[in-house]
Amino acid sequence: MKKQAVFKSNPVNQLSLANENIEHLLSLCKQKNQTAQFEVYQRYCKAMYNVALRIVKDEHFAEDVMQEGFLRAFLKLDDFKNEVTFGAWLKRIIINYSIDFYKKNSFYNHDDFETKAFKIEQKEETDDSDYSTLKVKEIHTAMNELKENYRLILNLILIEGYDYEEVCEILNISYANCRTTFSRAKESLKTKLEKK
Repeated sequence: MKKQAVFKSNPVNQLSLANENIEHLLSLCKQKNQTAQFEVYQRYCKAMYNVALRIVKDEHFAEDVMQEGFLRAFLKLDDFKNEVTFGAWLKRIIINYSIDFYKKNSFYNHDDFETKAFKIEQKEETDDSDYSTLKVKEIHTAMNELKENYRLILNLILIEGYDYEEVCEILNISYANCRTTFSRAKESLKTKLEKK
């Protein structure tokens, strides 16, 4: 049974806010307007749920993480300075909370990133066009079979679209480790996909 959403809808007020732009909704949210908060939640919840699910790998936990992430975002709304889009800012909160949640509630070993000395290997980039015909489900399944640090870094870079510097900041790892781990994760994924 799915957990009830944190936010309650007021159908009368909801209709009047459905066509509002996000800037106006956020100004209302800063005034603790629950109808505006619900509208923002409705607009972003599916995408943020998918972000959380890719990291925590459990539907129920992903929903909890997503809702907690929204609560944190609404509490920190004064920190949002329009330097990026609201969706990107919210996504970063969801990702950070998902990673924290996952580390605390799994056998994931964060030390894998920093305790192993990696030597960056200078390799030619492989042509990823071979994977274009593979089914998304096969790739998703193969990614979930990877070591946790590989799965996480592939999700952040390939699916969430973060660059190396952002991933280094999110995971608190060095640039060299980020590049090497990503390279090894891609090789590991490629190997798994070739076996299927």
